[in-house]
Amino acid sequence: MKEVWIREMLEQYEGPLLRYAFKLCKDLELAQDAVQDTFMKLCREDRNKVESYLAKWLFTVCRNRIFEILRKENRMQTLDQVQLEKVVERDRSPADSAELSDDKTVLRELMVKLPAKEQEVLRLKFQNGLSYKEISDITKLTVSNVGFILHKTIKELKGQFHKKSDTSGGLS
Repeated sequence: MKEVWIREMLEQYEGPLLRYAFKLCKDLELAQDAVQDTFMKLCREDRNKVESYLAKWLFTVCRNRIFEILRKENRMQTLDQVQLEKVVERDRSPADSAELSDDKTVLRELMVKLPAKEQEVLRLKFQNGLSYKEISDITKLTVSNVGFILHKTIKELKGQFHKKSDTSGGLS
């Protein structure tokens, strides 16, 4: 029974954890190792103890494992590039798709300039759908600090996005 549950959790969380880990370390092999270690640790855990907060637990364990490996290797890298998942876009005109693609490019350019902490909080919230509390527990920031960072960062990105759009000929 536990084996089936582990397999289901692997199917559900392996992709998001791998993307998250890769963004932290910029090394696919290291990210894969950290995710594998995370699931190995999950195999040793009592399902009843972690199931109610599993996403938070998995992201925290994975994050801690990445930082542990990086400390050991003494090669901490900054987050210098944001690669958003490609969304399959149906029912869009070619013009709408091109405009959306341009907007995403502008947003990526703005996001890579953000400090690592802000990038991480944004990814945990919008790519992985975690709550402020879960992000707080993972990053060791207070819940109010997570909220502040998200609010401030989104406001800054909106302002910069509109400024860049206005000067480049009207991206939406």
